[in-house]
Amino acid sequence: MSSSTAAGADRVWSVSEHLDNILRQLRPLEPIELQLLDAQGCVLVEDVMVPVSLPPFENSSMDGYAVRTTDTQGADGEHPAVLTVIGDVAAGSGEPPAVGPGEAARIMTGAPLPPGAEAVVPVEWTDGGSGEPGPVSGMAAASRTPGASSGEVRVYRQVEAGAHVRARGSDVVAGELALAAGTVLGPPQIALLAAVGRAAVRVRPRPRVVVMSTGSELVPPGEALGPGRIHDSNSYMLTAAARDAGAQAYRVGAVADDAETFRATVEDQLIRADLVVTSGGVSVGAYDVVKEALGEEIEFRTLAMQPGKPQGFGFVDAGARAEPPTPPTTDAAAEDEEAAAEPERTPLVALPGNPVSAYVSFELFVRPAIRTLMGVEPVHRPSVRAVCPTGVTSSPKGRRQFLRGRHEADAGTVTPVGGAGSHLVGALAHANSLIVVPEDVTEIAAGSEVDVVLLD
Repeated sequence: MSSSTAAGADRVWSVSEHLDNILRQLRPLEPIELQLLDAQGCVLVEDVMVPVSLPPFENSSMDGYAVRTTDTQGADGEHPAVLTVIGDVAAGSGEPPAVGPGEAARIMTGAPLPPGAEAVVPVEWTDGGSGEPGPVSGMAAASRTPGASSGEVRVYRQVEAGAHVRARGSDVVAGELALAAGTVLGPPQIALLAAVGRAAVRVRPRPRVVVMSTGSELVPPGEALGPGRIHDSNSYMLTAAARDAGAQAYRVGAVADDAETFRATVEDQLIRADLVVTSGGVSVGAYDVVKEALGEEIEFRTLAMQPGKPQGFGFVDAGARAEPPTPPTTDAAAEDEEAAAEPERTPLVALPGNPVSAYVSFELFVRPAIRTLMGVEPVHRPSVRAVCPTGVTSSPKGRRQFLRGRHEADAGTVTPVGGAGSHLVGALAHANSLIVVPEDVTEIAAGSEVDVVLLD
């Protein structure tokens, strides 16, 4: 263990010091070009301009008849305007027919407004060309009524110019900004990019996060429990939390308490990891496998917080222990070649094994790390002030305590859920926030305001 690592382990770190130390050593991932669907959830790194106005032509917003407005003036239920139907204009069809005086073209939603037409009369305002008195509720399928694209149509209401017509550029205009760099691409943004003709964009990719639990007592859900065994919940919880933060997360599952096995598993996963998250094996026990396997690279720290006192952070690479030291050289070219060939080091955050400790630690340290790698703001969960009707009867002096809470936004209140035990998964499942009790506070009176970290 290096002297700096030993020094880090000897002192007690504050929550802020540990978080700042992690984020200071991380940089956003390098941009890459991705196809649209692959870019979902990623952060755009370029401004995207609109090449062609949307819609690119005037088109109908209704199924109905394209008409000249003067031909519908005065039309009502007793005195309908009778127009000659000159053909159909369907979305995606060829050149539409020109509409002259006394004429109408049957038009479908999204179809271009034909030359000469100034408005669209909804089909519900007409007899649909049926010849029967009164308006219809809709159009019959073209395949079943081939004659409906000709003949006459009775219009029972007049329309003004531009009625039920989408103007060219009414959505976005050519030359304007479609999406700015820094935008997180969700479904609506993907839709806009597709609509303006972009098949691929430059983004910061979603970080690849590998999650693994440690502990020989852990059994996968769905398998029977033997004596002294428990189901592995951490790897599922942390993988879900990483995905919720925006990462592309891979769950490895539980690794037995064997240092060589754990080390080999970590090295095997580095090829697909931008960040590794482990849980368990970071305390002071005889079987703390993460400490034993990674003690030369990861700095293990004691934090002034509850839950989550033991934490670890550092960088690992597959050849850290296997490669012997390279002898000194004065050859500059050889040094450059060696630097270029040096494997990238992957950040690893080691979390405590108790489920609540692991989850609170994830929210405080890993989620900001993931958001930093994504290059997206904000990196932290939002915080608010809320009244705690019950108060907090006991909190350890010198530690920042994070209690699970149920926040009611409308009432502006937050109530503790469950006790302070770091194993209480049931209480965690019913919490939507964390109540923060500062290091110098040992109790909070009922009805006092507290800081609350919102988790949803």
